Parts: sequence; C-alpha cells; structure tokens
Amino acid sequence: MAAGFPSPADDHLEGKLDLHELMVKRPAATFFCRADGDSMTDAGIQSGDLLVVDRSVQPHDGDVVVATLDGGLTVKTLRKVEDGWELASANPDYPSFPVNDEEGVQIWGVVTFAVSALAKR
Repeated sequence: MAAGFPSPADDHLEGKLDLHELMVKRPAATFFCRADGDSMTDAGIQSGDLLVVDRSVQPHDGDVVVATLDGGLTVKTLRKVEDGWELASANPDYPSFPVNDEEGVQIWGVVTFAVSALAKR
C-alpha cells in the first residue's frame, strides 16, 4: 500500500546542490563574514547576513566590497567619483567616505554573495 502522493516537483529536480561549490570559486582567496548594521539595506544586505568575500576579484565601480576604514572593517559600494573613488553606503542615513592613501583605506575583497535568513527563528 502506498502512502502520500507523487510531487509535481519531482519532474524538476536537478540533483545535488553544493552551496560551497556555487559560492566559492577560489577557496584560498575566499573568506566569510557577518554584516553588522543597516548601512547597506538598500543593496539587500541586512544585519546578520553571511557575506562571501573573494580577495582575488579585482574591484570595479559598483562592486560591494569589504574595506578597512577607521581601524575597522566596513561593507560599502565602491564608486568612481570625479576626483577618485569613494565607499558609498546603500542607506541615505549614512555618509560616503573617500578612498585615498591618506585615510589608510584598503579594499580587502569583493562581496560575491550575501546569504540572508528569512525566517528569524
């Protein structure tokens, strides 16, 4: 005697999904960190999200990056501006910061994925 019913999703199964294989292209250059704060909410990054950061990716205009700023790490969008580069927040309540040698800003890597928990329980 059979129990249950066949699932319509059975016709659409693609096999095993390995998130590490999907999100980590260069393991030796990749690290993970947690977002903290709400300065990147308009970019879809919430406090507590797990960020996948690749240090081997060359940062370009518009990339979300992890950078050093004022002795700590920050997550911001790298933007080309008239007189150089800036680290821009994705929340209008937060300022942008110039990227220059005098400030000691260093780009640590490009955020390639952000993983959010939707059910907070």
